[in-house]
Formats: sequence, C-alpha cells, structure tokens
Amino acid sequence: MIRAVDLRKSFGGKDGDAVEAVSGISVDVGRGEAFGFLGPNGAGKSSTMRMIAAVSPVTSGELRILGMDPAVDGPAIRGRIGVCPQEDTLDTELNVLDNLYIYGRYFGLPRAEVRQRCEELLEFVQLTEKAKSKVEDLSGGMKRRLTIARSLINRPDLLLLDEPTTGLDPQARHVVWDRLFRLKQQGVTLVLTTHYMDEAEQLCDRLVVMDKGLIVAEGSPAELIRTHSTREVAELRFGIGENETVAPKIEDLAERIEVLPDRILLYTQNGEEAIAKVHERGLDPAMSLVRRSSLEDVFLRLTGRTLVD
Repeated sequence: MIRAVDLRKSFGGKDGDAVEAVSGISVDVGRGEAFGFLGPNGAGKSSTMRMIAAVSPVTSGELRILGMDPAVDGPAIRGRIGVCPQEDTLDTELNVLDNLYIYGRYFGLPRAEVRQRCEELLEFVQLTEKAKSKVEDLSGGMKRRLTIARSLINRPDLLLLDEPTTGLDPQARHVVWDRLFRLKQQGVTLVLTTHYMDEAEQLCDRLVVMDKGLIVAEGSPAELIRTHSTREVAELRFGIGENETVAPKIEDLAERIEVLPDRILLYTQNGEEAIAKVHERGLDPAMSLVRRSSLEDVFLRLTGRTLVD
C-alpha cells in the first residue's frame, strides 16, 4: 500500500539554509495493516503524512502509494485514500449530515449513493441522532468521529490519521479507538501518527519511532518494548531536588536507571523487589509504583527524552 525508500522532505533553501523535516526514511506498509508513526512534535511525522497523502511534494527519494507515484498520479491517489487531519476542518455553517453529503459530492458520487453512505457512516460513528445538529453543538469527541466519518465517504483503501485523538478525554478516545479497530477488521489499511504511546500500543500492528526526521526503531509494540526495555519499571519520587542525590545510591538495583526532573525510573525484571531493596537501604520515597514498560520507555531509551518533551 505504501513504499518509501530514502524519503526526504526539506523546507526553504533559496534565501537561507534548508530545514530537513524528514531525513531519509524507508518504510513499507502492507494491505490491511495498522501502521504507526510514533514520536514527539517536530519529529517529522506530519511532514511524512502529507507526502503520503499526495499533497506535499517529495524533496528526494522514492515514494509509491497504492502502486502509484504521487508526483504523477496525485488526483488518482487522493481519490482512493481518506485523510483525517490533526485539526478538525468541519464546515460549521452546515449540519452534521450535510458535512458528509457535500464532501461526498466532491468525489463525483451520485446523490442517492452519497445519501446512503452518509446514513451508514453516521450509524458507524454513532452520530445518527445528531444528523441535523449544528457542528458547533457537538462535543470534541463527536467532532472527531464526524471528521473520521467524512474521511470514509469515498470508501478509501487507505486511511491516514494525523494525531486522531489529540485533545480528547479518555472516554472519547476509547470510542474513537473502537471505531478505528472496527475499520481495521473490515480490511481498511490504517496509517496514523501519534505521540500517545498507549494509542500506538492499542491500534498499531507495527510502527516506527521517529526523532528529528529519522527512524530510530521499527517493529511491533511488543517487539520494541522487549528489545529496548525491561519487563517492569519502578517509579520513585523523592523530595524536591533529591532525585539526583539519591540516584547513585540505588543505580545498582536495576539494569538501567533514568533520572527525570520529577522521578527516578528503575528498569528491572521485578519492580516490587527493587522497591523493597530501596527501603532496605533506609531510603523512603514520597511515592513509588510498579508498572509494565511502555513505548515511552522505549523512546526515552533511544532518544534520551520523553515523548511529550
């Protein structure tokens, strides 16, 4: 569905130095796969997505979408993909149903067929009862679901989602995840960017971790965690300014230790045992917990910073 070889994207360059947002990445996405680009803001995720959507020209490298070259076959590609942008771009002057209907007509679909698809999609995203409502009266989660529905009006082979749940509360995020999971079950290929590690773990079969325009790791969520982290992480919080002082006293209790401004992370196979040994040494953290390793721990290991930096 997508093949990129040494893909690069630069901005500027005539009157000043060019800024390279994507610095030579190679990816392959198969049919029916849910593929993710994980990384912080500025990692190059959105620039990559715009090239895949055939709306931003490739600076260099090879890119094929659905077997076509976006530089030559842009309109044909755009007719077969769906795009859910990072920001909702709904028409606030139209009601919910008309937002779908008019967008469907842009694809040249017959009126009767568009109306049928609108009804099906409103039911799919659980907005049937809001069909005549104004967009401005919808909650953030409802607007996001309407944006996803609109991106599906042409029954795309490939759906691109740029930060699909940014700004949503946990309940709304889970509803969106459920709809996306159902699409995947129907055979739609999903490509998404996110800086939420739990979202990537929930939705992605495979993903790449990006930082500063480069791919620093690739694999399934489980593979990345297994390769780059430990089974468990013990989090300890000491008093203000104490973490740096305490860290050397306990660094031998874990395979790896990370000292963050607000906490110490001990990477170990047995977090409870590590915390017990911390107490045996007469140290009393203000807070301690044990959790399983996540993709954020992978990113911290690979880049030295957290996903939300």
